[in-house]
Amino acid sequence: MKKLNEILGTEFPIIQGGMANIATGAFAAACSNAGALGLVAGGGLTGEALRAEIRAAAAATDKPFGVNLMLMNPHIEDCARVVVEEGVSVVTTGAGNPAKYIDAWKEAGIKVFPVVAAPILAKRLARLPIDGIIAEGTESGGHVGEATTMALVPAVVDAVPDLPVIAAGGIADGRGMAAALALGACGVQVGTCLLASEECPIHQNYKDKVVAAGVNDTVVTGRPAGAPVRCLKNKMTKRYLELERTDTKRDELEALTLGSLRRAVFDGDVDTGSFMCGQVAGMVHEVRPVRAILEDLVAGARAVIAELEV
Repeated sequence: MKKLNEILGTEFPIIQGGMANIATGAFAAACSNAGALGLVAGGGLTGEALRAEIRAAAAATDKPFGVNLMLMNPHIEDCARVVVEEGVSVVTTGAGNPAKYIDAWKEAGIKVFPVVAAPILAKRLARLPIDGIIAEGTESGGHVGEATTMALVPAVVDAVPDLPVIAAGGIADGRGMAAALALGACGVQVGTCLLASEECPIHQNYKDKVVAAGVNDTVVTGRPAGAPVRCLKNKMTKRYLELERTDTKRDELEALTLGSLRRAVFDGDVDTGSFMCGQVAGMVHEVRPVRAILEDLVAGARAVIAELEV
């Protein structure tokens, strides 16, 4: 199996996570210039807003970059068309099945990597002409599944033996990357460790909270409603969980979180913002350049692998 960097044409076998409201065109370009595959987050963007971010990335790098599309986005039809029109080379998808867009994307020469949280979904998607699977464990930040990365990745590798598998969730240093490769992954996707990068366009309060966090400082909200999201604990998450325990109606809970990610990213509101972040924040201790983070991931993985004995 080829390593991820050989598949993507990048220096390192690393994808930058498509973090909504965070992974702008400028940030994707910075990650690509640093050796990873940068991703522009489609999130809830309109087609034209996504086009602007893609063009911003293209203007700032001559390296490969891609787009992450959330398939539940009400503007997904426009976004799916825009990635073709703008000549995007890689698309990762989440929150749905990309089947209806695959033919157009493949005709345009786009490599497609759906994100999954369960082996059964990976097996179903393997029937499509996709280029690989991103298996994301529940340790990750943002919207999560149930299975841990340690259990999920080898199960997905076994479920789709003919496809490359990229591991995501709980990876922030060389030990995590080496573990992912040992589980059968061809590379990794990382997000939380890149929140603490100089280039990441989030409020300083967000970066400070990530750096200060321990491995037990995140919580998952929304499980009863079937929409689990992992973020750092604060007054908003505490109130949300209290309301969940009293069977509060879903629309009331949604009102509590409305605009909360934007309040975290842009305003640094430590009380009511949603600071989406993985458990591995407990291993992130300082803000550094993206290049330094990526170099340490790869060098650390090589060192760990070289020292392993059975």
